[in-house]
Amino acid sequence: MKNALSNVQSEKEIKMPLTKEQIAQRIAKELQDGYYINLGIGIPTLVANYIPEGVEVMLQSENGLLGIGPFPYEGEEDADLINAGKQTITTIPGSAFFDSAMSFGMIRAGRIDLTVLGAMEVSDTGDIANWKIPGKMVKGMGGAMDLVAAAKNIIIAMQHTNPKGESKLLPKCTLPITGVKCVKKVVSDLGVFDITPEGFRCLEYAPGVTIDEIKAKTAGRLTIANDVREMTF
Repeated sequence: MKNALSNVQSEKEIKMPLTKEQIAQRIAKELQDGYYINLGIGIPTLVANYIPEGVEVMLQSENGLLGIGPFPYEGEEDADLINAGKQTITTIPGSAFFDSAMSFGMIRAGRIDLTVLGAMEVSDTGDIANWKIPGKMVKGMGGAMDLVAAAKNIIIAMQHTNPKGESKLLPKCTLPITGVKCVKKVVSDLGVFDITPEGFRCLEYAPGVTIDEIKAKTAGRLTIANDVREMTF
């Protein structure tokens, strides 16, 4: 099932930095058949629109749904079907509804193979800050604390810099920590990075982005993979 968000741009149409949809499209390539996946609020929710053909996954939402489909077309929304970010969604054949207690039971029992989360900051040791900015109102931390503690794999979808142009990939997080040494991979609008003992390792760069630009905009420790390559979609 596809919608207007799922139109895939050809590589020659892609301009840097990547859009939120393109970040989600790249992350979708990390999905493996049979995975149970939780998608966080923001960019991660868009991943549902780019699940590769032939790959069957089950998307879980902590508000009590297993089996999320793509976002609905405009005019076809059902206000009773929402994800944890209060966005209207669709279901797939075999979807199941349950209470939050059972949903968090799944998460805490380690049943989630992969969670994709947004982040305000990520450190070069894999710490993540994504739930609160001091002095700003926050409605709650949601399921992030449980997800970073219990998910088998954590991928971060984020912008590489903040609105001031300052790096969000840091030696140490400055905002309240959500989880310590838990992030495995970061996909930003500039590239794809593994978290290693040596810090961020750049595996791929976005079309039109140079390695020098990535170095200039990454405050944390950074190494470049010997086989670094341009990102494909």
